Amino acid sequence: MSQIRLGIVGCGGMSKSHARGFEEISDRVTVAATVDIIEERARQAAELFPGAKAATDYRSVLDDVDALLLVLPHHLHHPIAKDCLEAGKHVLLEKPMANSEEECLDLIATAERVDRVLMIAYCMRFHPLIVRLKQLVDEKAYGDMFQFSIWTEQLTKYPPDHWASSAATLGGGQLFSHGCHYIDLLLWFMGKPIRGSHVGTNYGTPWMEREGTSNVMIEFEGGRLGYHFGTWGARGSRLRYSFHAHCTEGMLEAATTQGKLYVHRRGQTQLLMEAEPGKHTQNEMLHFLECIETGRRPLTDGPGSLQGLRVIWRLYEAEEKRTVADLRGLGLDEVEL
Repeated sequence: MSQIRLGIVGCGGMSKSHARGFEEISDRVTVAATVDIIEERARQAAELFPGAKAATDYRSVLDDVDALLLVLPHHLHHPIAKDCLEAGKHVLLEKPMANSEEECLDLIATAERVDRVLMIAYCMRFHPLIVRLKQLVDEKAYGDMFQFSIWTEQLTKYPPDHWASSAATLGGGQLFSHGCHYIDLLLWFMGKPIRGSHVGTNYGTPWMEREGTSNVMIEFEGGRLGYHFGTWGARGSRLRYSFHAHCTEGMLEAATTQGKLYVHRRGQTQLLMEAEPGKHTQNEMLHFLECIETGRRPLTDGPGSLQGLRVIWRLYEAEEKRTVADLRGLGLDEVEL
């Protein structure tokens, strides 16, 4: 099997988290180019991959690659991903897909038209602890799940002139930028949403134009509840990243920061699985490569990713009106485009 030539566009912090996993899959993919508007960052990234070409313009490397990993400011996702797709390249696009529904629909249509893979980088779908948690929930190993709670607590601070401090270039606030991971997980675990609410604040995160702390509650079909609490203002944390699946015969806990999966029941705690701490983006990349090689539709494809963003936009709208959001009919299989 020939290696897929990959280009990385955007060599900031997120690209480094992806780069750490490439050694494990070096038989499947080779990083042929690294691109950043800051030349020094592109060159430093290229040094991690022998033979990689460093460049400041993504268009200059399109002939050297089969696929691209785009790790860019959110407002650049749509134009650059579209260019790459139309150049005949497969695209693994960091979340969120784009800053508007119109841009998302355009990317989905472009990928279909040129018959190239468009995958959104929701890495938590491929984390081994989350994958095993999903299997146990689907198997009803500990009964029926009636609530899924997700905590993400971190300190993420940007300077005032940074693109991520601006609601226009970020696309929203913490919920849109980071919480989209966890709205995606709630939809994956729990199915079709019915109604929900969001309350956000930038109190404690004054560097954010929009919310830096976010609370979401969603009711799903069958009466199950999903909850996400996230903050970029944590000066300390015990939970960090923690996922609690409350089932009728026990509570499953994926403590991804610790790399442990537990079940709590009958007053006892049992360790079910351990995994290396980290984002495990190599698993995400392997799925992307398999989709390129086999024509399989990505687990985190464009239509599914857009549904999650539609949920967020609907929650934002309801928050502004101080009402409960109607979340029915937001999947591309449920509404007319």
